[in-house]
Formats: sequence, C-alpha cells, structure tokens
Amino acid sequence: MTPLSRVELVRVGSRNRPKLDAVHAAVSAYAPAVRVVGASVPTGVPEQPVGWDEIVLGAQNRARGALAGGVCDLAVGIEDGLVEMALEARHEVLNVGCAFVTDGSLESLGFSSAFAYPPQCVAPALEERAPIGEVFDRLFSTYSGDRVGPPSGATTGNIGKLSWGILPRSDYARQAVLCALVRFLHPALYEPEPAP
Repeated sequence: MTPLSRVELVRVGSRNRPKLDAVHAAVSAYAPAVRVVGASVPTGVPEQPVGWDEIVLGAQNRARGALAGGVCDLAVGIEDGLVEMALEARHEVLNVGCAFVTDGSLESLGFSSAFAYPPQCVAPALEERAPIGEVFDRLFSTYSGDRVGPPSGATTGNIGKLSWGILPRSDYARQAVLCALVRFLHPALYEPEPAP
C-alpha cells in the first residue's frame, strides 16, 4: 500500500484524450479504482510554449485550474513545449513534456524524455509561435504520403508518428506524470531540511 492507494478522483487540466489516458495509466498503477476527469483550463502561456519557464508555467496553471474546478484528491497539468539546445555541431530543438501534480498543499514536477523535431518544423514554431503539432502534421503528411487526418496531438502524437507507433503520446506523457508522483509516494524524503 502506497500513499496514493486511497486516491479516488484526479482532475486534469485538459480534455485531451492522450493526456487523460496518461494520467489514468500512471495513477492507476497505485490506485486501481481511480477516476480521471478532464476540464478545459487556460494555460496562461502561448499556444506554442518555448523554454522551460513557459512549459512549467503551462503545466502548473493547468493543474491549479483543475484543482480550483472541483473537489478531487489530485490535480494534474501536462504541458509540452520546445527547448533549444546548442550542441557542438548543430542547433537542436527538443520537445519536452512537463507534468505538474498538486493536492492543494503538496506540489511536484516531472518531465518526459525529449525528442528532436525535424528542422522544417522548428522555424514556424519558434519565430511565429505556430503550434508545432499542426506544422508537423502537414510535414509528416507530405513525407509519408498520407492524408492529413485528425490532429496527431489528439491521437498518437508527433512522437507516436515519429516512432512508428511504438511510443504513443499517452505513454510519453505518462513518464512525466510518474516522475511527478515520486514526491507523493515518498513525502517524508522530500520534507524541507530543518533550519540550523
């Protein structure tokens, strides 16, 4: 039995099915009967977050907005965004997902792994703040010869397409949620050090 075993209801600051599935998969590993509900919550950041600060703030605002929307045991916000990295031989723009979890007093962050976008997607996302998911969907449709279907962000995700379905968006986001839950699983380990 873990400190999360009694969690019955989790509110998520999104109605996006892969995000809801990610939260359910992560929390139900500890609380099998958990119910997860989504709510539309403003992120307070641009539609295409860029940089760690915007990514974290978007996740935090989603979680706190979900918590304010009704009684629950936990509230979760998930926000993906772009982080620029200068490497020796090239400049990379990576997608990173952040999960912010709160119960109203304890708050915690977790992150997903990161992946690089094709360079053709990057300029519109960084310069115009065009949602990279839409830019990627058009590029991938041309590349693969498939017609543009529903937004990949609402289905398998961009990482799902790039990994040929091996890592769908819900699994990718689940990593971030699980990492954020660690503080809730071991609260005593994360208590502040007493002042000297």
